[in-house]
Amino acid sequence: MITVIDYKAGNLTSVKLAFESLGIDARITRDPAEVLKAERIVFPGVGAAGAAMSVLESAQLLDAIREVVRRGLPFLGICVGCQILLDRSEEDGGVDTIGVLPGTVKRFPDPDVNGGDKVPHMGWNAVHFKREHPLFAEIPQDAEFYFVHSYYPAPTDPTDALGETHYAGITFSSALARSNVVATQFHVEKSGRVGLKVLENFSTWDGATC
Repeated sequence: MITVIDYKAGNLTSVKLAFESLGIDARITRDPAEVLKAERIVFPGVGAAGAAMSVLESAQLLDAIREVVRRGLPFLGICVGCQILLDRSEEDGGVDTIGVLPGTVKRFPDPDVNGGDKVPHMGWNAVHFKREHPLFAEIPQDAEFYFVHSYYPAPTDPTDALGETHYAGITFSSALARSNVVATQFHVEKSGRVGLKVLENFSTWDGATC
């Protein structure tokens, strides 16, 4: 069973349906007690960092998230659910976030600075994997995934960067991994066949690094 954390994100149903299309049971919950009993966690997100942190705090989910990560449960963050795992985001004037992965979240430069690329970054783009990981088994190098974002993760430790993508004059960390946590800036649930393969891999991953 996959437990999907509900913090009023817009892509919850898409994530659940993606798992169900693979024949994998998934449930959506905002109950911290249910999160603490989970076998593996998906932490999706669409929207702004400040609003997301406010919902998590009011639902008393922050401690539950930190605890399941500490225990070593397989944990997948997606989009804003990736960004707010870091220490701080530049969004909303600057927001302290969960702090599971050391680093900050930065905004892409505007088009007049970045050479003309539109912000937000929206559409398909390649991910270049820096090392192997069980979640991306059988995924070809430079496979394309679907992105929608104006901010990007910048991990403090370069070894946390699992995959990189180039946009707006910047090569940014589009996938992060440390221990039992993997986080993707792209939307695996909207990335067709390759995205479904990532979710299938997650459903059997034991949380150990390769």
